[in-house]
Amino acid sequence: MPRFYLPQPLAIGQLIQLPDAVAHHISVLRLAPGTLITVFNGEGGEYSAVVELVEKRRVSISIKTHTLRATELPFGITLAQALPEASKMDWIVEKAIELGVTTIQPLAAQRCVVRLSAERAEKKMAHWQAIIASASEQCGRNHLARLGELQEYKQWISQQDMHRRIILSPRAEQSLADWARHQSPQAVTLVIGPEGGLSEAEEEQAIRHGALPLAMGPRILRTETAGLAAVTILSAAWGGM
Repeated sequence: MPRFYLPQPLAIGQLIQLPDAVAHHISVLRLAPGTLITVFNGEGGEYSAVVELVEKRRVSISIKTHTLRATELPFGITLAQALPEASKMDWIVEKAIELGVTTIQPLAAQRCVVRLSAERAEKKMAHWQAIIASASEQCGRNHLARLGELQEYKQWISQQDMHRRIILSPRAEQSLADWARHQSPQAVTLVIGPEGGLSEAEEEQAIRHGALPLAMGPRILRTETAGLAAVTILSAAWGGM
């Protein structure tokens, strides 16, 4: 059944005229009046709805039922990702949502090749937010992941965090998989460096502020692989798969 994200209050019995982007999507899919669809607003649960009217630039639906369907991980994961090159961040955001990440925190680290001006950062944030919504539509999540504002790594790592911070480092002596096997499910923050990795000074700063260094095995993973592999390891160990 087609799923659509509607960023607005929803209630049973409503007749809603859809936003232009969603209406266009329904027109492209050639959904006819009477088609049953699913809509959600990111606040939990989802609604069944019926397409009532399809015109060239106007589509309306009626909300029929509400289901408290939950697909979230039983623990929270924040992916603190240093900005990679080109469109890799788009791919990371999309796959992180599919895997159940609850917060994505973009970071500007020392070895990041990409440097965003305030204007470009604002556009990128809007673009990533749209990817979060689209990926949530596709994978069946009814809560939207939070997207944190882009921050400088040094300032961010020095802030207090209620969650356990894990910094993935090839120099770490303990593996993430081994650590997870001996821990109960808990909210964690995974800190991932850019293509060149975090510098030694950045790793030391993280450890001084309480981050736990853990390794991902004998192979060096790309930045777009490391965080997603780590999320998968935790989900497998703690019952999120």
